Amino acid sequence: MTFQFTKIATGALLACAVAVGAGIAGVAPAEAKTLRMAYDADPVSLDPQEQLSGGTLEMAHMVFDPLVRFTKELEYEPRLAESWEQIDDLTMRFHLREGVVFHSGNPFTAEDVVFTLERLKGSPDFKALFEPFEGAKIIDDHTVDLVTVEPYPLVLNLATYLFPMDKAFYTGTDDNGKPKDAIVKHGSTFASTNASGTGPFVVRAREQGVRVEFERFADYWDTESPGNVTEIIFTPIKEDPTRVASLLSGGVDFIKPVPPTDLERLGNEEGVNLVTMGGTRIITLQMNQDRVEAFKDPRVRQAIVYAINNQGIVDKIMKGFATVAAQQSAPGQVGHAADLKPRYDLDKAKALMAEAGYEDGFSITMMAPNNRYVNDDKIAEAAAAMLARINIKVDLTTIPKAQYWPEFDVRAADIMMIGWHPDTEDSANYTEFLLMTPDAETGYGQYNSGNYSNPEVDKLIIQSQSMVDQEARAKVLQQVERLLYEDAAFVPLHWQDLSWASRDGVHIEDIVNVMDFPYLGDLVID
Repeated sequence: MTFQFTKIATGALLACAVAVGAGIAGVAPAEAKTLRMAYDADPVSLDPQEQLSGGTLEMAHMVFDPLVRFTKELEYEPRLAESWEQIDDLTMRFHLREGVVFHSGNPFTAEDVVFTLERLKGSPDFKALFEPFEGAKIIDDHTVDLVTVEPYPLVLNLATYLFPMDKAFYTGTDDNGKPKDAIVKHGSTFASTNASGTGPFVVRAREQGVRVEFERFADYWDTESPGNVTEIIFTPIKEDPTRVASLLSGGVDFIKPVPPTDLERLGNEEGVNLVTMGGTRIITLQMNQDRVEAFKDPRVRQAIVYAINNQGIVDKIMKGFATVAAQQSAPGQVGHAADLKPRYDLDKAKALMAEAGYEDGFSITMMAPNNRYVNDDKIAEAAAAMLARINIKVDLTTIPKAQYWPEFDVRAADIMMIGWHPDTEDSANYTEFLLMTPDAETGYGQYNSGNYSNPEVDKLIIQSQSMVDQEARAKVLQQVERLLYEDAAFVPLHWQDLSWASRDGVHIEDIVNVMDFPYLGDLVID
């Protein structure tokens, strides 16, 4: 594959790249390790708070660092916070690492944590997640309190999504007189095109949709990390066969995801390291009740759920590499209701359509990405064909991820696809973003393109946020799942399994996880 590529580095980033390059120049050639990797898409922005998405969070773990992160066993691991303790019911104190610097050279202090939390609370995508926080209070340069409005059981969970940003770097105005810390979704802001984090890699060059180059940060604080990668060349390759062929030919060293059709092949291929695990990302379809009058009738929504054979999608399209879903919460998660079962029944679907007065059906539009989820376009095509059996005629559009999210934000189709991994590793997170009544002020329902609204669901989710009795909280979240199930609030398809592959000697098995945020700073290459 040939690329025409122009290196891009602006402002302080250029200075960072030069400094890092100087640091790497002193490394013996035998020690320098380049990782060539290909994902199905690249992050749409360098701003870690612009979009709450997997691609953004993958980038954040490369360029920034969280206060705390999850281990493979979903335990808490200190990062920029060395330790923490609960001061009272509303306050958790974090003791920050000393001697940490940003890529710009600025020192990392408690001020950066306060700056970042306030920015998160103002981000359209993140503010619902951080709505329970009153704010952050500086105790000294390396001690900061996170204070919640009410007792809150998920402070540490959310600390894994607090990637401190360089306050000095992002303060002031850019060359166009715009605030450097402005958050504009899908816009070309200073923060979306420049980055100064504390993470293991600095962005050396970037051409959106073509290639991103990273270099190891010479002054990275984690000197105990086993990682020995000094350079990463990241190429987005949307087409599954091309991505796999590039790995097999030696064009790249690491790919994700592995398409289900190639799992057996790569598993038996000499010289290939295949890693798979079950996932918690739910793939769903949302029915926009503001655009389609019929979708306001729960019988029509139930008919659509009954008409879509999600077991067939898993068997034939996903080749068994997914788990059929009837609810949002995955097995093992707090809130999972084991009694809720998938409900494909075509005769039942037709009967419900007739009962609702829509036996002759109607026409709708549907939109899905074609490079965000595994086989997303094929899943959408299958769903559209299944809906035709109950006389719902679907005009389907599938487009690349970079074009899809702006369309999703304006609810551009009657049915839209959305996948969701719970950012807090807590099942309430699904509902907070996907199914609570949309509220621009709080951020709830930020990704509820169906405009579904159920006051009882909203009430129960808000109640769960201050419940520290985990057993009682689980019962409340199970009640939410049952309400959503009976109301056919959305179309559950499956939980997407995870897959990665590398050439032998690239030890991805040590750095991948169920969150699907590979910790590339810790990657070892033989």
